Amino acid sequence: MVVLKFICAVITRLLFILISLIAVWRVTLVKHSNYYWLLIILYLPLILEMIVTLKRRKGMDYTWFSPAIFLFLICIIPSMWILEIHHYSDKSNAHQCKKLDDLFHNATHVNSTTEALKAVCPKDWILALHQILLILLIVGKWLMPIGVDVTKYELSQLLLIFTGTAADILEFTSETISDVKENNPQLMYITLGIWTWSMLQFPLHLSVVNPKTEEASEDGSFLRRHQTDLWNIVESLLIQDGPFLLVRIVIMGHFKLVHQMLLFFTIKNFLVVTLNFYRLYVMFLTYKQPK
Repeated sequence: MVVLKFICAVITRLLFILISLIAVWRVTLVKHSNYYWLLIILYLPLILEMIVTLKRRKGMDYTWFSPAIFLFLICIIPSMWILEIHHYSDKSNAHQCKKLDDLFHNATHVNSTTEALKAVCPKDWILALHQILLILLIVGKWLMPIGVDVTKYELSQLLLIFTGTAADILEFTSETISDVKENNPQLMYITLGIWTWSMLQFPLHLSVVNPKTEEASEDGSFLRRHQTDLWNIVESLLIQDGPFLLVRIVIMGHFKLVHQMLLFFTIKNFLVVTLNFYRLYVMFLTYKQPK
């Protein structure tokens, strides 16, 4: 069992490094400069974390925070920023590229795997990296040995939260960045900044608290009794749905970009924010009820 945990811990971090390397390779390709290979310096903390975790914790992750996932995000997010900004500022070769679906159908006509990857449209490349990144965060958390105080039930809850979060984030980036016009570079930076901020949910596990702690604090303060629910509300309001709602309001109000899907997701974010405040109100009323 110890050997299996060790292997899973190593495989997860190697997958993190592999995907980050692919992103850096893509950056060097589109920027036509090998200097961008210096981005692999960002991998050193992740490698160091792997050595320390394997030696001191036998590969087991921490309870409330995952250093491996956080350092993986540090490795790959700079590459994603560079690719997004480059694609935004240079779309001259977009008509010469090949769609990812067409490439699969005509794989026999491509000389090599490398040439095939080079031929893929930048937009498809970026979308694929976003998708792989989010999937790997979920699968990686599942593969990594869980912390001592985290049960398998709590892990399953966390993975379900990760899955829903990943779907919302992917929808936000793909829909919002597609709304960016050539004369709105501020919107690009705002969108990427909010996307980066929302990704901080993955290394944080504060929304999954040991139920025993809550059961033991039934007669405690409001914060202690409802700490799990409160962290869920805080993450939604401050890291995901709240910022997403503000960005979409700015897009419609300041940048004058309004369409059906943008309006739908704005209403959806507004409903989630409103329901979270309503949930907080109900929790407070329940706490104040006499026993």
